Amino acid sequence: MAELNSPLKIGDFEIKNRLVMAPLTRARSGETRVPNQLMQEYYAQRANAGLILTEATVIAPKAVGYAETPGLWSEQQAQAWQPIIEAVHAQGSKMVVQLWHVGRISDPELLDGDTPVAPSAIQPAGHVSLLRPKRPYVTPRALSIEEIQEIVAQYKHAAELAKVAGFDGVELHAANGYLIDQFLQSTTNHRDDEYGGSLENRARLLLQVVDAFIEVWGAGRVGVHIAPRADSHDMGDANPLETFGYVMQQLSQRQIAFVFSREYQAEDSISLQLRQQFTGAWIANENLTTESAKQLLVSGEADAVSFGKAYIANPDLLTRLEKNLPFNELNPETIYAKGALGYTDYPALAEHTLEA
Repeated sequence: MAELNSPLKIGDFEIKNRLVMAPLTRARSGETRVPNQLMQEYYAQRANAGLILTEATVIAPKAVGYAETPGLWSEQQAQAWQPIIEAVHAQGSKMVVQLWHVGRISDPELLDGDTPVAPSAIQPAGHVSLLRPKRPYVTPRALSIEEIQEIVAQYKHAAELAKVAGFDGVELHAANGYLIDQFLQSTTNHRDDEYGGSLENRARLLLQVVDAFIEVWGAGRVGVHIAPRADSHDMGDANPLETFGYVMQQLSQRQIAFVFSREYQAEDSISLQLRQQFTGAWIANENLTTESAKQLLVSGEADAVSFGKAYIANPDLLTRLEKNLPFNELNPETIYAKGALGYTDYPALAEHTLEA
């Protein structure tokens, strides 16, 4: 029976407890997309988590879909991540970078006028996040095979820079309707070449990127982030259990360190079935409470539990979970604000509260 504050071996590294800080886009890196001192303070405040997964970090200038999200395609960016990682390591926590290409979930304004790319030219429903005036997503351009291979190389380059920066591993963002997810799921991939059609073909890009990561890091420091509910950015698949089950089998064969599954618990959830097909560490996420998180660990349905929004408003989340104390209320207006407001200014519990 696992407890929240017990250590866990994940692949080739061990974390001090089973609490994971989820990747959280906060848009504080500025127009240069270079990490900064404010980000260092933010992550250091939350290093009570055994493992911190960075906010989604873009692999190339043409991979972006949001303003002021950090990147990892240059030496300058890698060097800027170093003091952040060191601050987290100083508290005994591990830090893994989540690498990201948004695919069609972008806009020409963010791409120097270029059209966003995708497996197929299918316009997503909805509106571009955070850009004003409000506008719908455009119809993306289908990638050529040569361009797909270039993107795999960009992922590998980012993984190499992650090693330079000092991260403990890399996580592939294959969730939430971004590029890898767009290739994997049947509603967004209508290709008729080696990257489309059959399940094996639709999963090809995901697995090629994972293999590239393994070349750089070894399988024991690689993770994959999935969202099998397909509830973001107009996604869907004809047979999610078959699709994601195949991916779990392939990732198990490669012996990667972990899978992070963003799927809230409901009658139609498939995470438990997927977890049974995966041999590495399983990190559960979405809409967890203190009670449900602890129950997932006790039951063995998850090896670790992850919180996102709760970590935004509660830098001392581990203490609150352990002592069953109330959470600070999240202010949604400052999730993507400028500077420290709603970023590093949420209060920790006062000492007298902890001693009471």
